[in-house]
Amino acid sequence: MIFDRLKRFSIVLEGAERDGPAAFSPGQAVSGRVVLELAAAARLGALRLRAMGAARVHWTESRSAGSSTAYTQSYSDQVEFLSHRDTLMAPPDNGEATVLQAGRHEFPFTFQLPETLATSFEGKHGSVRYWVKAKLHRPWSTVKKAKKEFTVIEPIDINTPALLAPQAGAKEKLARAWYCNRGQVSVTAKIDRKGYTPGEVIPIFAEIDNCTSRAVVPKAAIIQTQTFIARGTKKQKKSVVTSITGDPIPAGKREVWHGRALKIPPVGPSILQCRIIQVEYSLKVCVDIPGTSKLLLELPLVIGTIPLHPFGSRTSSVSSQYSVNLDWLSTIPEQLEAPPEYSAVVSSTEAEQSLAPPCRSELGDILEGPFFAYIQEFRFRPPPLYSEVMNPSGLGGWWRLGCASAKTEVFDSGLGSTGGSKPLIRQHPPTLHDLLIL
Repeated sequence: MIFDRLKRFSIVLEGAERDGPAAFSPGQAVSGRVVLELAAAARLGALRLRAMGAARVHWTESRSAGSSTAYTQSYSDQVEFLSHRDTLMAPPDNGEATVLQAGRHEFPFTFQLPETLATSFEGKHGSVRYWVKAKLHRPWSTVKKAKKEFTVIEPIDINTPALLAPQAGAKEKLARAWYCNRGQVSVTAKIDRKGYTPGEVIPIFAEIDNCTSRAVVPKAAIIQTQTFIARGTKKQKKSVVTSITGDPIPAGKREVWHGRALKIPPVGPSILQCRIIQVEYSLKVCVDIPGTSKLLLELPLVIGTIPLHPFGSRTSSVSSQYSVNLDWLSTIPEQLEAPPEYSAVVSSTEAEQSLAPPCRSELGDILEGPFFAYIQEFRFRPPPLYSEVMNPSGLGGWWRLGCASAKTEVFDSGLGSTGGSKPLIRQHPPTLHDLLIL
């Protein structure tokens, strides 16, 4: 028999770890080979390959049609994502079998994944699976089959405005017991964004006011909700992924969480685009109130696959699309050029016009006296030349070496009621040389 001579018949996918499934993204090319090892020469027929991917849901519900009549209602549906067929070894045209010698034979294959695929998933009432199956035919014998599953992960980038937006909410509840009002409990919670990836820590900011007469206990948990849809009917399964419990809050007191940490364990990403299977997450902040139902506040979450940008800001996804061009830094000379002299910028005619005092007849008696002369001397004096700044030794007594950010000038103002003069000290703004010294 041929299968007595068949030592190995398997499928190997590139990129797969040993005895582990390979992982791919939508749009990628899947490559591999079918390995056939024969202990002796054998006559074979066709070798065919098929790649499949589909989502399936199924569950049953018991219904009653009367006091003594019951029946079971079944719900099923399926969505196909991938279907690829290939013939790796075709039989000869004359209809005879192909003879392969003893040894190892490999038949390579490759196919392209569609751009839109749901993430692989295994749930209680449904699944999303991808696999490659090979069939080896031989005349007058059973078909030998080999199957290899692989994983598809739909990329979800949390660096988008919708997933970087903060989430907040508030709720309150009136505690009652035997128609008695025991007070009110309120909770306000906020998280910095909607999208997270496994392994991240969610800082929870919350305020819990306990206005009842008994102590209450705050809690927070990440809830996974699996929704299965078939024939217009939904079936849900909720489970707690992880949770934390706060300290009891005494009656009439308030508890504040300043970024209480809740770490996300390894979980599958959200599935939002599949028609019959959805996997959603939420953060629930609840307060256990003795004698009445819990106060629940739910904030939506999306578990993604692409983590937060290294900048870690809400605008990182937008700012990362633009780069800052710093090529202009290379054009700065090592030594700065000297600024132009005052006479090169302002002509002598403009200088005379700007330094000329206004007509006294136009100003009237407002600026009469020696104060007018002081203003003209202080305001309209031109700045020093660059050569004077670079060579302070020739500037006389009005240069003060102890000041690096401004120069001090001493001059005769001509002020004084007795006709005498008093020295005035003036400071000019710092020059380019002064700034370079600093």
